[in-house]
Amino acid sequence: MEFGNRTRTKSKTNDASRATDNRYPHRLQLYTQPPSDTISLQEFEELAVERLKVLKAVETVGITQQKGTVKYNELLEKEIAATKLKDSILRIKSVHPEKESDNSYRDHLSHFILRLAYCRSEDLRRWFLTQELDLFRFRFQMEDTRSRAQFLNASNLKYKPVSREEKNYVVKQLDGLDHMSNIDDIEYYKVPFTEALDLVRNRKVFLQSGFAYVPQDDLVSILLSVYRTLLSQALTVTARALPSMEEDGRLLPMLCGLSKRYLGQDYGARQQNVGAVTADMIDMLSKKSFPLCMQNIHTTIRHTHHLRHGSRLQYGLFLKGIGLSLEEALRFFRTEFIKNTDVDTFDKKYSYGIRYNYGKEGKKTDYTPYGCMKIIMNNAPATGDSHGCPFRHFDTDFLKQRISTFGLTKDGVEGVMKYVKGGHCQVACAKFFELTHGISDSSSEVEMFIQHPNQYFEHSQKLLNGPAKTPSTPRGVKIVNSQTATSRSSGSDTSIKVETMDETMSQEQMQAMEDDMV
Repeated sequence: MEFGNRTRTKSKTNDASRATDNRYPHRLQLYTQPPSDTISLQEFEELAVERLKVLKAVETVGITQQKGTVKYNELLEKEIAATKLKDSILRIKSVHPEKESDNSYRDHLSHFILRLAYCRSEDLRRWFLTQELDLFRFRFQMEDTRSRAQFLNASNLKYKPVSREEKNYVVKQLDGLDHMSNIDDIEYYKVPFTEALDLVRNRKVFLQSGFAYVPQDDLVSILLSVYRTLLSQALTVTARALPSMEEDGRLLPMLCGLSKRYLGQDYGARQQNVGAVTADMIDMLSKKSFPLCMQNIHTTIRHTHHLRHGSRLQYGLFLKGIGLSLEEALRFFRTEFIKNTDVDTFDKKYSYGIRYNYGKEGKKTDYTPYGCMKIIMNNAPATGDSHGCPFRHFDTDFLKQRISTFGLTKDGVEGVMKYVKGGHCQVACAKFFELTHGISDSSSEVEMFIQHPNQYFEHSQKLLNGPAKTPSTPRGVKIVNSQTATSRSSGSDTSIKVETMDETMSQEQMQAMEDDMV
């Protein structure tokens, strides 16, 4: 795979030729052959982000719904349909061969790009493998019988339906089983029993002479086993080859940041609601519409009249995102901080950082509020800190005590803690939102997914006050330019020093703040 700075127009010259090759005999793939095309860095990044959106949707729906059910398939199809890879992933009838080949090409390429990004550690490989397997299961089950047979043939998988005589024999052996319905309409595949151990273990197949007769709906279990083996081995091989890419400073910074990237709408300052919130409104809004992470920081600043560096960044950018102007932000923090210090000390030590958040100092960059993944994965809070994600960083007993103060029932608290114990922090936050806003009970499944603290605030305000007016310029996903990321990564290393109490804004700390923003 080669990468260049050529434009999208240049890459389109290969689109027509893809329709004439036979690299994609079927829309489903096992991704055994890596791509060898030349694409632009922009297309490389766009495909990576869109594939990541698809896999995030697979993860989210899989947490809240039972896999394989009608509700699961409907929700996942709806989520995938909102991405730019919808034509590549979802089954679409009557597609022109040239268009279908291009869709398969994008599917193929995006898979291998994320394979590069998620081969770097065991945890990343495990996550990528799990989501890709679930995505394959979903796509295979959406295919009809004829299309499944075509996929097996195209992938050189020697699984073929048994003859009618052999099928009649199997049907006769299974006659009388209560759980078998419409048995005459089911196709059976004869495979060595060693390739169907999961089905044998669960007693889902008929065994005879070392072979398992697998119903067509259970064949996906065997295919998943094959795919798991192929992909697991491929990820290991890719991880060994990854160090050779370190010489290319264009790709590595982007690949390393993909797993923590926020994929939702941009809550930066260039929005229509700047000035909609004043310092006097924050107390009231914090009780009604702030997520638990921001409520925790707000409680800290009200009680101690001080916030440490990480908390100031996380909370200050969140307030900026909900519409607090620079002047109101300075007034809010000054009012609290001068209860422990004087105005001159505040102006010297802290006002620079607040103006920096709003792009008025330093590089004058429009910094955006932190998304959930950045809060969860970066800069875990130490003793005395108040930033971070409560569903990730709080002690379990303390978290239960904390969310109990919001009027949740015992079942409601346990409903939230179920997701916390499973490591699904954002789903736990969504469940907490639904319970505190009265839109679900403790026994129902989570219907939404929280990706950003400002998303939590926005949804809460819509429920309480009705939808706001649609901005004239819609907010979209903000893609960091590859060249910008490269220039940042190529800069000299800077020692980050953050004092634990009243930090002064030294030159080193200003550089540290810039690094934090990146």
